[in-house]
Amino acid sequence: MKQHHRTLIKEYILVIFGATLVALSYNTFLLPSKLAAGGISGVSTVLHELFGFSPALTQFVINIPIFFIGWMVLGKDFGGKTLVGTFWVPFMIGITANTPITVTNPLLGALYGGIVLGIGLGIVYIGKGSTGGTASIAQILKKFTGKSSGYTQLVVDGIVVISSLFVFSLELTLFALMAIYISSKTIDFVQLRTSASKLIVIITEDEWKVQELIRNGIDRGLTKVRSVGGYSNHDKTLILCVAEQQEAVKLKGLLLQEVPTAFVIFLNASEILGRGFSLDKYYGQKL
Repeated sequence: MKQHHRTLIKEYILVIFGATLVALSYNTFLLPSKLAAGGISGVSTVLHELFGFSPALTQFVINIPIFFIGWMVLGKDFGGKTLVGTFWVPFMIGITANTPITVTNPLLGALYGGIVLGIGLGIVYIGKGSTGGTASIAQILKKFTGKSSGYTQLVVDGIVVISSLFVFSLELTLFALMAIYISSKTIDFVQLRTSASKLIVIITEDEWKVQELIRNGIDRGLTKVRSVGGYSNHDKTLILCVAEQQEAVKLKGLLLQEVPTAFVIFLNASEILGRGFSLDKYYGQKL
């Protein structure tokens, strides 16, 4: 029970932190550059340009019905975190509305605004929450389509951006499309943490030497598969090992020095679940 509460608190902290980044990306990059980069924030940018409406108030009002729909479809736990995100984003947009640090260049706004927005949304999604608005719609689409969060966010935001063409110039609309593409890729990168770990595939006839290097050199586990060389027809061992980036670099040096004839492949691992990664490295520790 205590573990569940700690996990829940951590998820709420992630939602709040991510939502804060979303708000800062809006006030620092997207709104000053007049980029309607999708979502309810894009709608609020359009309404601000046309009628001078407060972006914070606009987002809060539109989010209310979408929040209840998301709550009914995605569950109460998701709804509670979405409630935090729904209030926190417009609240922070209102608080930071007069920030002196702004970027009005649409290219820089699209590039860095998209990155910061994607990081913020990715962190929120790691916390199993949402910032409300079309982010909730994107999460609903993800549930029913099985597509990634970045992909569904791209589809939903793309519809909003294309609609903004009637208010802003074609040039600004294209920059906005670039911003949501960058943010969608950043979301997936944050969620999957690509290249943070390496899957190392080793084919060798000296399995015990390689096993010793992995266990004593980088303190990692391994899996061995018996195999036969297709050219030589000699018995070989295929060894699979997952390691962090720095550990993989160290192992590469050890293999080159100790077993130079081994055939080695280093692959990017998107996300690792299991002991040493999502669980404590050693069995004696508390989870």
